[in-house]
Amino acid sequence: MEIIQKYQEKSVLEKQLTELKNDEAALKVNVEKLQDPDYIARYAREKYLYSKDGEFIIRIPE
Repeated sequence: MEIIQKYQEKSVLEKQLTELKNDEAALKVNVEKLQDPDYIARYAREKYLYSKDGEFIIRIPE
């Protein structure tokens, strides 16, 4: 009985490991993107509604 529980626990932990590795890969991509000043500027403009001189921001509801 205990062996079956250990196998079930192992499969759950392997799924969690896979999810965590996927999250880690996504975070590494985000870190690389955040090293680019152009990406940061575009992100700030989109997320926080910053604009360049002469730009107008029009928010379209989703």
